[in-house]
Amino acid sequence: MNFIFSTFASIRIIKANRMSNLEKISNTYKQIIKETQGKLTEVKKRIYRISTIRVLLFIAGVTGVIYFFSAGWLAICSVIACTFVPFLALVKHHNRLFYKKDYLEKKIEVNQQELSAIDYNFSAFDDGKEFINSAHLYSYDLDLFGNNSLFQYINRTSTLFGKNLLADWFNNHLKNKDLIEKRQEAVRELAPELRFRQRFRILGLLYKGDISDGEKIKEWAESKSLFKENRFLRTLTYIVPAVNFIILALAIAGIVSFNLLGASFVFFVICSMRLSNRITKVQISYGKKLQILTTYAGLIEMIEKLETKSKALQEVQQMLGKNEKSASVAVNKLAKLMNALDQRNNILVTALLNGFLFWELRQIIKIESWKEEHADKLPVWLAAVGEIDALCSLSTFAYNHPGYNYPVIKNKPFALKVTEMGHPLMNRSKCIKNDVDIPKRPYFVIITGANMAGKSTYLRTIGVNYLLACIGSPVCAKEMEIYPAQLITSLRTTDSLTDNESYFFAELKRLKLIIDKLENKEELFIILDEILKGTNSMDKQKGSFALIKQFMSLNANGIIATHDLLLGSLIDHYPEDITNYCFEAEVKDNELNFSYLLKNGVAQNMNACFLMKKMGIAVIDN
Repeated sequence: MNFIFSTFASIRIIKANRMSNLEKISNTYKQIIKETQGKLTEVKKRIYRISTIRVLLFIAGVTGVIYFFSAGWLAICSVIACTFVPFLALVKHHNRLFYKKDYLEKKIEVNQQELSAIDYNFSAFDDGKEFINSAHLYSYDLDLFGNNSLFQYINRTSTLFGKNLLADWFNNHLKNKDLIEKRQEAVRELAPELRFRQRFRILGLLYKGDISDGEKIKEWAESKSLFKENRFLRTLTYIVPAVNFIILALAIAGIVSFNLLGASFVFFVICSMRLSNRITKVQISYGKKLQILTTYAGLIEMIEKLETKSKALQEVQQMLGKNEKSASVAVNKLAKLMNALDQRNNILVTALLNGFLFWELRQIIKIESWKEEHADKLPVWLAAVGEIDALCSLSTFAYNHPGYNYPVIKNKPFALKVTEMGHPLMNRSKCIKNDVDIPKRPYFVIITGANMAGKSTYLRTIGVNYLLACIGSPVCAKEMEIYPAQLITSLRTTDSLTDNESYFFAELKRLKLIIDKLENKEELFIILDEILKGTNSMDKQKGSFALIKQFMSLNANGIIATHDLLLGSLIDHYPEDITNYCFEAEVKDNELNFSYLLKNGVAQNMNACFLMKKMGIAVIDN
């Protein structure tokens, strides 16, 4: 008795500690919001003050120029130096303050989203609905994508590269022990790095990416260097400034007239205009897409500076380089070149620079030179950004769930042992947790039970936690041991009107796929809900018996939920390889009660007739 009391006391202490940790996390988010709001208020005040000063300087400058117009150029230049020059300097400072304001506002938004997510409101995050695929081995059955999905719950990516990679991890889970453990190590290391993860996300969110970004950058990287490869154009970038310099020197020496310098200037301006249209086409095609590299330069620099011990994170850093030719330095250089080229929008400045230096042509050649040196590395750099982005999502999930645990990955097939397992999307205060144990191969767990007793939820709980374990994430369980075989499910078969397929035929196709994979010696973990539910009870029973026997002959592992209590008799044929569990429903005070707790054996109580009677549907008793 003392042992029982002690056990319950320990459970209460563990739950209290978990809640305490969760409260600490919530308080951390709240504190960040509070501090950021204070900084935001101060920045807004500075923006207002600078805006006021700019207006006053502009008015003073215009007034001063008008007032001293007759006093000569010296007075006018003095007015300009005292008003318009500070005005332009404040414009640049003003822009920096606006960026800071946007950053702080986004920081508040990000932390408010995390507070909502802790309370199971994760509607602010991308749900990845474009990845829904009813033919997938398991994602459709487990509701991995779409509204209120597991992907939406976990997804914190801020780049399209990260989002696509995270979705790929969901759709193609790892099946190698070493790879899973390597990713676990990275997630463990990034989980406490709240400041890094949030800054990474905010920087990514400040640029609203487009689905075509990656392809556009790749297209530009693979395109020909139209200007740099032209020897005549390259030569012009040296000839034009040389000619202007020589004429200027001769004019200063009094050998030629300054008018000749003016004539050469006009000539070169006209010549440059013939090239401007071609340069404009290049800028319009790729300029905007390449500007996103300014954002990615900041993300890349963060990755490079991250102090890490995990092998996976170190490999990402190696993808970026760690010397003076690192990715961030290179990408920043390109961003500066692109920004400099944007100055051509100022017609007066462009005319001056082109007339003396053929400046536009020089800039586009510099950009093409950069491309030839670094273009092959761009996809690798963007992949590195996506890798960290996806890892940050899993790490945030780990951080927000201090009560979750990392599974132990086994290298000997088959093993699945989980204690106190719950579904991560179910409210922690209402979530009923159960165990599962599949110790060897072949082995099947058969779940029987009444309607609404919890069978389907239990299957999805197993499937979701199995997936989380295989992508390197912590799981909603006290303990978990797992051998990472390929997950495959059949929980939600649908008719196909487009393919003229019946429900039953669609189910048979899925079962045939499973058999084919097993016959090809693929290692599978199978989860099935109501085998052959599209046919009559007699066929269903015979077919179910035959199917499970075939699974056994093919050394398969899995869990099957069914209403057919006779399937529980299969344990007589495979006493060492099958276990029966059930979810029972109890009638108390003329009401159905569900414990949602897994019990040993075959279900004894069914509730279909009871529910029909409760709803006023006639049931004939024999």
